[in-house]
Amino acid sequence: MSEVGPCYYSVLGLCKQASDSEIRDAYRKLALKWHPDRWLKDQVAAGQAKRQFQQIQEAYSVLSDEGKKRIYDAGMLGFLGDDDDEGFCDFMQEMILMMENVRSKGSTLEDLQALLMGMTTEDERVKSGLNWDTFHCARKRPRLAGL
Repeated sequence: MSEVGPCYYSVLGLCKQASDSEIRDAYRKLALKWHPDRWLKDQVAAGQAKRQFQQIQEAYSVLSDEGKKRIYDAGMLGFLGDDDDEGFCDFMQEMILMMENVRSKGSTLEDLQALLMGMTTEDERVKSGLNWDTFHCARKRPRLAGL
């Protein structure tokens, strides 16, 4: 999901605070309405129905999974690959929990970003597009002797 797509909550016609049962009910209602088999007689509408149905399924697959939903709500779903690597998903959930703890303890987001940068290698940062320039982490400035 490297490109920005529609909001999964809006695809299902829900607000961000929707409960699990509201998510499930909205999915069922929309899946019945847009199922491609219902639109077989109208080929033009069938193409749109198929796309709409796929968006509904994608939204539900994320919002019905508590781990993926938490990552999505934190705006980090784009870091997950198509293979849904469970280890990486667990790592991202742990990072989100750390971020929530950072906020509650009064630490800064920059402290957490610096921790993340320290945990990754240079190759991993380059591969994922993370680097010191994009994070603007708080770091010690070099002292200039003799000034």
